[in-house]
Amino acid sequence: MINNYILKHAHLNEKEIYDSYKIFFGTLVSEPRLKIINLLRDKKRNVSEIMKNLKMDQTSVSHNLARLKRCGFVEIEVKGKFRYYKLNEETINPLMTLIDKHMARHCVYILKSDKKSSSLNFQKKIQKGGKK
Repeated sequence: MINNYILKHAHLNEKEIYDSYKIFFGTLVSEPRLKIINLLRDKKRNVSEIMKNLKMDQTSVSHNLARLKRCGFVEIEVKGKFRYYKLNEETINPLMTLIDKHMARHCVYILKSDKKSSSLNFQKKIQKGGKK
């Protein structure tokens, strides 16, 4: 069931709303964009600072910032000749805090379990190979 807020304010049909959800969550799927988001959580930065901190090339940083800007994840402040990017304080910063809490309670255990399972499967393969 779609929240009435989005139905009332977006003036979209159901398919368009789900397409919007895919765009939103698709923005979060990218590891470079997640790294940029997390870097911007503590302070605003320009492209050069983002490149240096994340060891990414200018094209990649600019491409990912464009997507983040287009989707409203980041905002731009112009100071002199520099453009500084900062997280959307109203929506994205609180969302990231909520995501962190959720991951700490749920997702990290899946990751740990998957790693442990993968390690056990590897050990079993070694043991089988040793018995041949």
